[in-house]
Amino acid sequence: MGEARGTLYVVATPIGNLGDVTLRALETLRAVPLIAAEDTRITRRLLDRYEITTRTISYHAQSGPARERELLDHLGGGADLAQVTDAGTPVVSDPGEGLVAAWAAAGGLVVAIPGASSVLAAVASAGLAGPRWSFEGFLPRSGRERRERLAAIAGDGRGTVVFEAPTRLAATLRDLAAACGADRPGAVCRELTKMHEQVARGTLGELMGLAADGSIPARGEVVVVVGWAMEAADLAASGPAAREDALTAAKAEVERLVAAGTARGEAAKRVAAATGIPRRALYGSSPDGE
Repeated sequence: MGEARGTLYVVATPIGNLGDVTLRALETLRAVPLIAAEDTRITRRLLDRYEITTRTISYHAQSGPARERELLDHLGGGADLAQVTDAGTPVVSDPGEGLVAAWAAAGGLVVAIPGASSVLAAVASAGLAGPRWSFEGFLPRSGRERRERLAAIAGDGRGTVVFEAPTRLAATLRDLAAACGADRPGAVCRELTKMHEQVARGTLGELMGLAADGSIPARGEVVVVVGWAMEAADLAASGPAAREDALTAAKAEVERLVAAGTARGEAAKRVAAATGIPRRALYGSSPDGE
């Protein structure tokens, strides 16, 4: 394949609003001779918006080994390449891992150009993922693997971020409520950064009902955030240092909710319900004691 000389740029693109592209991303897309895109038609909208004329080539989940070899040969010949998906960052529940892994294994340079993220946007706007959270991506559609993943989410005290197709949202919320408990807090973040952006917060049981009656439409891109939870028994069984850490984290979560517009009493109530920490220990004081 020759000496590894080209640079593979993994470029994040907007998740909806084209104004969210970074200056560095635009500079990179202009500078490279070729862009590998999940869907060249969607990428062309972004390029046209910013008058970028760089040539594009398709590279997606169904691309065969011949296309990957073509791109590796392009890089191996000394030319740079930018890789993009329809929205967000390649490799994160999107195509791209194969090309990145192959070029890195060949000794090639891979450079990430970060940008908009539906995962981080959902965590920030939901305000209930807690101080530590996990990213699950898309759940298996059915069977034993789905049940095991749901059980793992239910048993994890951290918040969890899940991607879902709009047509399967109601069923997934029903399964999450059954696995995690209908009273566990959650949020459905739909069409983030777009004209019809919607962030619905409530218990998983309430969200299940909103999806079932159409209050959360089965349209658009969807991210589900399952709120963090620590069982009271687990907290009581932990050591003093762990209990103090949990209390500090819980107070910080109260402050985050308050900063997002929730009344302090309601914020303390939600966090107390999620963690098992008495409400009186959360109400009226910030995590730094002010």
